[in-house]
Parts: sequence; structure tokens; C-alpha cells
Amino acid sequence: MDPAKFDAKPGDLIEISRGLYQHWALYIGNMEVVHFTAGDGDIGVEGWGKVKRENIWKVVGNDKFHVNNSLDDKYPPREIDIIVKEAIGMVDHKRWYSLSISNCEHFVTKLRNNMAVSRQVGNEVLTALHVLTGAESLVKDVDKK
Repeated sequence: MDPAKFDAKPGDLIEISRGLYQHWALYIGNMEVVHFTAGDGDIGVEGWGKVKRENIWKVVGNDKFHVNNSLDDKYPPREIDIIVKEAIGMVDHKRWYSLSISNCEHFVTKLRNNMAVSRQVGNEVLTALHVLTGAESLVKDVDKK
């Protein structure tokens, strides 16, 4: 995408195509996003992840991406100031990452729509990956710096 045509507004969800899966970030303005990563990369199965604040072009790289606020019809978005403030407040926090119940899409939809939703979890490839690795689906509701 041409950087001059970038039209996201603070609080928008950015869906980034990584091939077999999508990585999600929340645009906070000034060409920056907040996103949740598993370990050293975008995706994992279970383990500790980290919330990062980075330049959107560093996160997107050469991948295709677009604004995707499609849950807004079902779950109204919260006020932009609250979304952005909470997202920035999460930066550098360690969180438990689980492909099926606490991934990057869950993270950003909770911030924007106050409902942790991941539509890609139903994707057969991701579901198979989760099953094949024997990952536990136990939620560890721990959020610490």
C-alpha cells in the first residue's frame, strides 16, 4: 500500500495478511500501532507474549493489510480516546498468548469493541495447528509487566 494513501484513524483495527493467518494491530495515530505478539513473532500456540508499540510500516512490512472494523455492527466500538489510552497503557505488558482464546485478534477486538473475538480461530489450518501441538486451552488470566 502506498503510504500516502494510508487512511486509518486512531482506534481502527488493522488486519495484516501473513499468508495462512492474519496478524492484527490497533492504529493509535502518528503511523503507530499497538499489537500483541507471541514470543518472538506474530503467531504461536501458547506461551507468554508481549504488547508492543511500533511503527505501522515495521509491523506490516511487505504484507497486504487493510482497516477492518467489521465487528462494529455487532459490538459497537468504544470511544476512541478510551481505546487508544488503554492500548498505550498495555505497551510492554506480558500477557498469556493462546491461539484459540487469547491471540492478537482477541486483543485488539477487546480494546475496540470490548469483546474479545477472533474469527480466524475457526480457520481449519489454525485449529489443526492447535490440535496437533497438543497445546492446553487453559486460560492463564495473568497480565503483568
